[in-house]
Amino acid sequence: MKWSIHQLQRYRQGDMPFDEMVDLESVKKRNPEIRGIDPVRVSGTCKIDSFEIECDFRLEGTMTLPCARTWEDVRFPFTIESTEVFNWDEYSIHEDEEEVHSVEGEFIELDPVLEELILLEIPLQVYSEQAEDMTEAEGDGWSYMTDEAYDEKVEESKPEVDPRLAGLANLFDKKDE
Repeated sequence: MKWSIHQLQRYRQGDMPFDEMVDLESVKKRNPEIRGIDPVRVSGTCKIDSFEIECDFRLEGTMTLPCARTWEDVRFPFTIESTEVFNWDEYSIHEDEEEVHSVEGEFIELDPVLEELILLEIPLQVYSEQAEDMTEAEGDGWSYMTDEAYDEKVEESKPEVDPRLAGLANLFDKKDE
């Protein structure tokens, strides 16, 4: 998604609305955990000044991520709302330099900003529906089990006391008299 600064100047009198479908497949290069991403709907409005544009973005889409337990594909829908400021005046100084995107040249390149917003939205873990039913799994050098299954296994593995020595178990519980 690319906007010409010259064309944006036509909207200085009011807000510029936009609503587009954008292909952001390049976000997979920036984060290999993203297995796929559908075209993202980018909508919102922009307010344009002589050297600055402030855009209210709304991104809606679905990305495919790996399940944290089964490693299967999980479709993760997202909705992101953000306000971004772009400035093309090389002499202006902003107090919030981190929140202002500097524009070099005659075009505002939105794809890197949209990709960054999506990357920030990726959750630490997602689970597939099959992961809810999974209680145990095992592989080469690893295993997985729920807390309940682990507690049962620990309970089963407790050694039984030899009945002949059961009386000795209370020996140290008695106080010296």
